[in-house]
Amino acid sequence: MKIDIGPVTRLEGHLSIYTTIENNIVTDARSAGEMFRGFEAFLRGRDPLDAQQITQRICGVCPYAHAIASSYAQENAYGVEVPPNGRILHNLIQGANHLYDYLLHFYQLSALDFVDVTAILKYKGADADLTALRDWVKAELDSKSPFPATPFLPRLSGQYISSPDINIGALKHYIESLEIQKKANKASAIFGGRFPHATAIFPGGCTQSPTVDHISSYRSLISEVRDFIHQKYIPDILAVAAGFPAYWNIGKSRGGFLSYGLMPVGPERDGKRLFAPGVLSDGKMAPVDFNAIREDVKYSRYSSGSGLKVADGDLVPAPDKEGAYSWIKAPRYQGKAMEVGPAARVLVDYVQNNNPQVRQLVDRFAGQAGIQAADLNSVLGRHLCRAVTAAVVADFLLKETERIDIKGPYMARFDLPESCEGFGATEASRGALLHYIRVKGRKIEKYECVVPTTWNCSPRDDHDHPGTIESALIGTKVENPEEQIESNRIVRSFDPCLACAVH
Repeated sequence: MKIDIGPVTRLEGHLSIYTTIENNIVTDARSAGEMFRGFEAFLRGRDPLDAQQITQRICGVCPYAHAIASSYAQENAYGVEVPPNGRILHNLIQGANHLYDYLLHFYQLSALDFVDVTAILKYKGADADLTALRDWVKAELDSKSPFPATPFLPRLSGQYISSPDINIGALKHYIESLEIQKKANKASAIFGGRFPHATAIFPGGCTQSPTVDHISSYRSLISEVRDFIHQKYIPDILAVAAGFPAYWNIGKSRGGFLSYGLMPVGPERDGKRLFAPGVLSDGKMAPVDFNAIREDVKYSRYSSGSGLKVADGDLVPAPDKEGAYSWIKAPRYQGKAMEVGPAARVLVDYVQNNNPQVRQLVDRFAGQAGIQAADLNSVLGRHLCRAVTAAVVADFLLKETERIDIKGPYMARFDLPESCEGFGATEASRGALLHYIRVKGRKIEKYECVVPTTWNCSPRDDHDHPGTIESALIGTKVENPEEQIESNRIVRSFDPCLACAVH
């Protein structure tokens, strides 16, 4: 039986998942990005210093990561040495955006896969927000509209949290998290200029000077976000994990794990990072080699060459290409599909023992859940790894503000070379993000982005090997083949961003 569970809701963009079901088991899955954009085509011929602005428009959720990756690529190409303040300000902007994104993903996009929203119908307390939510949900249920106005409906059939207290608490935190996300975005905008699409991020640093007032405001906002992470976000994830222990073994991807490392600790772009870069494959760790990345297009709607290196990437759309089913390319590392994102970031760092806080938090929460670190390759593992990352990043950001030299420079001065090229790599909240720029005649000759959801939502490659989400779905048992709440939970655990994937 062939079932299309798309368009998958509660994610960014247009994603369809085509499944084949036999005896209630997913025996095949196809991940299809359903639109074309073409950023790499219209960047050609532009001023290189436009790149960190234009590429932010790839995504309105994680624009800062694109600005950072583009800035890193240009710094690499131009040979720029960034002053310590410049790198710190990059980190403060990008880190606050990570915190916003993790809270958005759990509460607004994924929690409703587990939390029973109908529990609100029995709410008899005095909280005005919860009372309004109860009346809203009741009105939508009574209307029986096929297009409900609330994001809580319709629900897929399946098991949800049974405890009324946990459900009501999670729904209350759903509402509270919206205000906390605003605070994280406001923190990003203090140094970035605005949210989304920062104006202050630039190769060589930041155009916004770090004043005492700015630093004080930033610290106040991030401290509130940090408190919410520790007091509500992490406990809510552990409550979900306690109610659905089977999901430590559901949704395992079958490739390796790739991370470029998140946020430099010091002014060197390629020095030590808060989360270490690396490739974890077949239990072995190796450094990242950008030349080992190839992009296949056998099943992608492009007629450009397949198996090309990032620096040789091409973009020739072919909407009617026979056999193709997605507008997403299929990146592979040494021929293997890679999972990127929070689980990859945490596992790569954990195995290398780079950050003691990461190891401490993983061991503590894994012990509470009765799992091993290897079980982080799962639906629940991805959720827990976001929480671990959020806790580590929030603490780091507060420490970074103490390292700012108020009187020091925050922007590098440089001359734009006639011709040059460079790579820039960072971790967006959804995973490994790579930008490549080649300049000729002081204009962009080639620009290439390999983004997180391109890895995770890729179609099959030239050798017919499935992409990361496809492999995580295959073998899953589903109770209701028509709805597949299990498959939806797997897909949303990756937090796909299709705007990025089809950039």
